[in-house]
Amino acid sequence: MSTTALPEDLSAAPPPPSTPAPAGAKTPRRMAAELVAVIAALVVVAVATGTVDLLVVVAAIIVIVMVHEGGHFVAAKRGGMKVTEYFVGFGPRLWSFRRGETEYGIKAIPLGGYVKIPGMTNLEEVDPADEGRLYRDKPFHSRLLVAVAGSFMHFLMAFVMLVALFAVVGTPNTDQVQIQGVVALGGRPGPAAVAGLRAGDVVVSVDGKAIGGNVDALTSAIQKHAGEPLTVVVDRDGHARTLTVTPADGRTVHEAGAQPPKGSAPYGVIGVSLQSPVETTGLLRSVSSAGSSFGQVAWGSVTGLSHFFSPRALTQHFQAVTSATAAHQSTADGTRPLSAVGLAQTGVDAIHAGLATFLSFLVIINIFLGIFNLFPMLPLDGGHVAIAVYEKIRTGRRTVQYHADVAKLMPYTWLFIALLAILVVPALLTDILHPVANPFG
Repeated sequence: MSTTALPEDLSAAPPPPSTPAPAGAKTPRRMAAELVAVIAALVVVAVATGTVDLLVVVAAIIVIVMVHEGGHFVAAKRGGMKVTEYFVGFGPRLWSFRRGETEYGIKAIPLGGYVKIPGMTNLEEVDPADEGRLYRDKPFHSRLLVAVAGSFMHFLMAFVMLVALFAVVGTPNTDQVQIQGVVALGGRPGPAAVAGLRAGDVVVSVDGKAIGGNVDALTSAIQKHAGEPLTVVVDRDGHARTLTVTPADGRTVHEAGAQPPKGSAPYGVIGVSLQSPVETTGLLRSVSSAGSSFGQVAWGSVTGLSHFFSPRALTQHFQAVTSATAAHQSTADGTRPLSAVGLAQTGVDAIHAGLATFLSFLVIINIFLGIFNLFPMLPLDGGHVAIAVYEKIRTGRRTVQYHADVAKLMPYTWLFIALLAILVVPALLTDILHPVANPFG
């Protein structure tokens, strides 16, 4: 990141004398200590109230938003534009400090963040001393880069998370069934433990029938053979092992705290929990898989957005406020938009489901926000992209840059904001009255 150089006739001038801080003014070190103290207090409260997962989700969303704004910030600085503010949240200032010409800080309402670049539109009053460093003064490529930088950062974060997901965290291999754990039945070692089955074993076949990723085939074979020995082949650390396990009748012995199955016919159990094994891949393959997954999520976001704004979906949004059935249906078919409340709850559920699920959740959020922000309407970034392209076309080969009259767009801008409110308000009420069911099981 570079800063703009001083004009040539001033570049050799000595720096102005520094102004001493007024008595009682807070030093940067003291302000940093206060910020750390506030964060520590929030963590303590979260631990005491059992809301650490919620705090993690909120912190992750704030980081995502500020990285988005950081994209605008860096692009503006690189383009020689003046940046006066970089803030988390909106409303009254809670904490801030200044470095050079930019003020950094936190405001009271943590529903986003912003970077202030003077001269974004012709409606804004600017200091004449800033002429030449305003957003609207810069060439097309600089303005376009600033406008798309936020969405680019969303896409970059999503791609990096996907690579980490495939290469480091790992994803479930649904083509295999793995024993997650061996449990006792009736206070004694279950048939699985007696036969020598272990956590981590991948089930290859039962009585000569290949299992693959078919959990139902495995559980069905066990349930139908209570008291009868079964030959089970497992893959343990790359080596095939053949074991004999005799399922017990789950109606007479079962896991502590579990209810016996209904009915009177024998019901075989062996005392295991099952899962799909988690596997990682090499870096090159992870990059390829990340690209493929990115495209799938992006296309899903585009089609989802187009459906959200359909008349049918808008009707469902309002019906969901008063009807739990409608709320469930709109969730099931993907037409229910989530408010901040629903998003936070889904994020908490994702954390409970594991790191891989939480990363996938953040990937979806980033790609959705990146695409949504490119919608060509103010106040979204896509509106500034559309204006920059329009101004470039109108300017053509002329030496004087054409500036669009944003005042003519304001009726459409307010109409778009009203449409967003129509979506957000019912979504908030629905998430409060009819909380989103855990989508991760």
